[in-house]
Amino acid sequence: MKKQTKWWLSLVAVAVIGGGAWGLQHHQDQQTITVGSLGGDVETWQQIAKSPVTKQAGLKIKVKSFTNPVQLNDATAHGEIDVNAFQSWAYLENYNHEHPKKQLAALGTTYLEPMGLYSDKYQQLKALPDGAQIAIPNNPANTARALALLQAAGLIKLKATFTSTSGTNQIAANPHHFKFLEIDDTTGPRVLKSTDAVVIGNTIAQEGHLNVLKDALYHEQVNQSTKDNINVMATAKAQSHNKRYLKLVKLYHAKQIQAWVTKRFHGTKVEVNKPLSYLEN
Repeated sequence: MKKQTKWWLSLVAVAVIGGGAWGLQHHQDQQTITVGSLGGDVETWQQIAKSPVTKQAGLKIKVKSFTNPVQLNDATAHGEIDVNAFQSWAYLENYNHEHPKKQLAALGTTYLEPMGLYSDKYQQLKALPDGAQIAIPNNPANTARALALLQAAGLIKLKATFTSTSGTNQIAANPHHFKFLEIDDTTGPRVLKSTDAVVIGNTIAQEGHLNVLKDALYHEQVNQSTKDNINVMATAKAQSHNKRYLKLVKLYHAKQIQAWVTKRFHGTKVEVNKPLSYLEN
């Protein structure tokens, strides 16, 4: 009888331990992932957080809104934010270069938003007069991106040594004698009234009720030359292989989510579902 009792107690113990392990795993799967974002991407992730496909993936998402991109990257590096979704590959690379003790890593690609050149005063690119003042973003990654855009538009020529973090000192030729005013990225739409033209990133342009495909004098074309401008999801470097975080990348590219993004942002967030090697090569 004692042997039977011991056998029964052992069976119960195994069941409890096994059930506890399953419960722990289930709890881990359901553990909330905090996603930090800014601008229009906050709305996207709020939509993703409440989407049925997120629940089906066994994920729970909490979204935190930021207004300062450096603060958001700092919070991610410190683990206060699990994953962030707002920045281009070039911006991430530049952040890591400037913050060697706060390294981040990309989890996957999301989209490309064409950067555009806008003007309240002129309706065509060729109408920009010699000596016109053009406002460009003042952070290194977007300064270089803006200059590359102006070169693609045929307005300036850049030096062969130009890189993804170069500034105006890398302009080789400025035949129209344009004057460049470096401004905070977020002020682009407001600066339109006080300058001849402004280069604005699409997230900020959307906030200013501008559609890059319709309102810009010129905008980036989606091709190999703009791959540094593809947006990525990022996390602290130590978490780069976190399986739960990597699930967020697949979640973003779910058909239901992409249908919502396309409708909400009028096609200006062009989906890019590429391996990270596409950016690194």
